Amino acid sequence: MSGTGPLRLVRDDFSHAPALDTAVSRALLLRASNGEIPETFRLHVPGRVVAFGKRDTLEDGYAAAVTATRAGGFSPIERLAGGRAAVFTRHTLAFAWTVPDPDPRRGIYERFRRLSGLMVRAFRRLGIDSAVGEIPGEYCPGDYSVHHGGRIKLMGVGQRLARHAAHVGGVVVVDRSNEVRDILLPVYAALGLSWNPTTAGALTDVAPDVTMESATAALIAEVAESRDEIFEANIEPATVDLAATFTGDHVPQS
Repeated sequence: MSGTGPLRLVRDDFSHAPALDTAVSRALLLRASNGEIPETFRLHVPGRVVAFGKRDTLEDGYAAAVTATRAGGFSPIERLAGGRAAVFTRHTLAFAWTVPDPDPRRGIYERFRRLSGLMVRAFRRLGIDSAVGEIPGEYCPGDYSVHHGGRIKLMGVGQRLARHAAHVGGVVVVDRSNEVRDILLPVYAALGLSWNPTTAGALTDVAPDVTMESATAALIAEVAESRDEIFEANIEPATVDLAATFTGDHVPQS
């Protein structure tokens, strides 16, 4: 995730309103595309959410999957980027890298490589060896997932483009991987998706002493080391106001 310009780090938490949380990422992307905000890296602890991708919404079992999500105590949302259903809990870290770019399509794979490489280095700070790539049977599979030992997935990532910007977002599972497995079992069954539940892992499955605080610190330290300048700020009210107009778009209608 190397670069020469300043990078804004934001930690704002909208976990009380999961659809707004997703809409904030959309608003950041659009405002970056319009040249209204700088490159931004957002890192926060989300609420209990199952985030469905576009392909999920087209499945015959989507309504049943949404019902299973709510029955399991999670909020269903339709997310900005990524493939299949992914899980966020209070024991995960959600990240979103918003990058102004006059030709964002040209840099799709390079952004994926940079972000996944950053995660591998951050996990190494925590004493965890990891690698980039899809592992057999993983949930929400992707070429730029980060895994440990080819056995458990630790991080998933997706990307969405606007006219002049890109959004690279996803989730790091820090602790309690059982919460991810327990909700994905009925959700993936409803969607008719085959997967191996043992691939749903967490950082603490590899290094039990890792905490949310140490994982957050490792990620921020790696982001800071990758840039010439980083500064902390809050998301501006104009972005939140714009996000509020999109919130309904991210709530399943089923």
